Amino acid sequence: MDALLDLLNSRPLINGEERDALGDPAGGRSWAREHGGEGSLAELALLRQARDALRDVVRGDSPPAALRPLLEGVHQFPETTADGLQWTVEAPPHARLAVEMVLAWDAVEKQLPGRLRPCANDECRLFLLDRSRANRARWCSMAVCGNRAKARRHYERTR
Repeated sequence: MDALLDLLNSRPLINGEERDALGDPAGGRSWAREHGGEGSLAELALLRQARDALRDVVRGDSPPAALRPLLEGVHQFPETTADGLQWTVEAPPHARLAVEMVLAWDAVEKQLPGRLRPCANDECRLFLLDRSRANRARWCSMAVCGNRAKARRHYERTR
């Protein structure tokens, strides 16, 4: 789940300028390797495609069917183990990490429906996974976006 959030948040706006952790080959290779990938150019291209498709799906701009192209050529096989049934996913090596991200999104949607969402700050591009009991978190960071929103509302009230 943390890797999924890292992928969704890998293209933030910092001081009004977009930074893409997967944009340049060296930085992207490092990001992919930190998350269990190989860092090939083909893998980075697919990760960028997965990130953009997942962002659109989480925002509600695209239906989940938009993720289908990322799963082409992927097969899932059941395997019985001493602990029970386990599913093994087979994907081309360069696609494995992107497929894992799509599967992580699916797991979040099933286990924590509606809790993966964009930050409520319109000037922020980050996402959050609300783990609060009340499911009322609105900002990616209370210290940054939440504080700015509260300060803005306070300023408008006292003006």
